[in-house]
Amino acid sequence: MAAIAGASVSIAARPRVSRQIKAVYGISGLKTVSFNQRKSFSSIRTLPARMRFQVSCAAKPETLQKVCEIVRKQLALPDDSKVSGESKFSTLGADSLDTVEIVMGLEEAFGISVEEDSAQSITTVQDAADLIEDLVAAKSV
Repeated sequence: MAAIAGASVSIAARPRVSRQIKAVYGISGLKTVSFNQRKSFSSIRTLPARMRFQVSCAAKPETLQKVCEIVRKQLALPDDSKVSGESKFSTLGADSLDTVEIVMGLEEAFGISVEEDSAQSITTVQDAADLIEDLVAAKSV
């Protein structure tokens, strides 16, 4: 069962999106929905996978691009190799030492310091870019 704890989440469907959902799934009458603290909603499990929602705070495109360049350089990948936000370090051929070197390269390039716990949670290029955005924002405050 999915549960939200800690903060409230609000979701609103735009008219264009609701028309698309109605056309695909035959659902109509979408309205703004709020989930308050500690409310459970098991009905989400019954929705088709492509209708489930996810909350993400994506990094700026320029940050993601710079991270992709650093990863490509650290792993000595060809310039034409596809590295995107969804790329997993392990899929790109990185072992644990490579990942440490990538994190060190990111720290140097962005002027930040990544804690060991945070570094261990990085598995994709997008994870790294999002963490950098958070650390840079915290540094400037």
